[in-house]
Amino acid sequence: MKKILLFTLLIILIPLFIIGLNNPYNIINKIKYGSYNNKVIRVKKNSNGEIINIPIEEYVIGVVAGEMPASFNEEALKSQAVASRTYALNHAELSKNDYDVTDGTQNQVYIDYDKMKEKWQDNYDEYLNKIKNAVLSTKGEVILYNNNLIDALFFSTSNGYTENSGDVFSTSKPYLVSVSSSWDEAESPVFNSTSEVTKKEFLFNLGLENNNDIVISEIKKTNTGRMVSLTINGKNFNSNEIKNIFNLKSTSFDINILSDKVIFNVSGYGHGVGMSQYGANGMAKEGYNYQDILKHYYKNCEIKKIN
Repeated sequence: MKKILLFTLLIILIPLFIIGLNNPYNIINKIKYGSYNNKVIRVKKNSNGEIINIPIEEYVIGVVAGEMPASFNEEALKSQAVASRTYALNHAELSKNDYDVTDGTQNQVYIDYDKMKEKWQDNYDEYLNKIKNAVLSTKGEVILYNNNLIDALFFSTSNGYTENSGDVFSTSKPYLVSVSSSWDEAESPVFNSTSEVTKKEFLFNLGLENNNDIVISEIKKTNTGRMVSLTINGKNFNSNEIKNIFNLKSTSFDINILSDKVIFNVSGYGHGVGMSQYGANGMAKEGYNYQDILKHYYKNCEIKKIN
């Protein structure tokens, strides 16, 4: 029996070894992913809980359409395609659910062709072809760190720098580290934003006693100026609490107290970890290609094609 099992294993592995002679990644990828062309992503629809199986490249088309403006430079769209493909395959590899990803912002926004038509209207054909070209020209390409798929996080707009993953989330990843993203200020319409509430609303929403005096102390920020925590009238808050309570675009904010109101001055949009989408478009406009963009935002990574 042992001889039969050994013989069977050799029959499986020898062809993979021969295929992999020209590319050392092929053996690993074939074993790990099987036939890439038949790969599907199990997507749970937030609207009704239905789980649908979508071929990987069709799924990536729907994500690029849902996540990045189709008016962006094609190299930026390619960078989004590779990042989204990597993100999906990584989640499929790690998923312990009966689905891999949802179709909403918990993972990546995926939209179908009907929603694309609704979104783009008269530009539907032009934008769909543009996104299809970006996706299919990078077919099978993924981002690897130490030959493993990365968690290819991305977001809309930085405050001029991306964030170290450990400063924003519970885990630190060596490829998700802070880098400069100077393009965002000129590119993004949401680089700066403001929000204001009355003092009474501010205190009520924070569960604090209505008091004309608002004292903010013990402010802790990351090296890039993103808020981590602060104390308001003796009560400590983390930055995500404040962001969510007042619907701010990011945790990169300052608070100004005026005589009758409170003003939030906010920089950027999103969690700040990984690839800045508007930064990617700015880089593309300056002549960087999609691999340049990805290697800037995901440090010490390689871009490889799964066959």
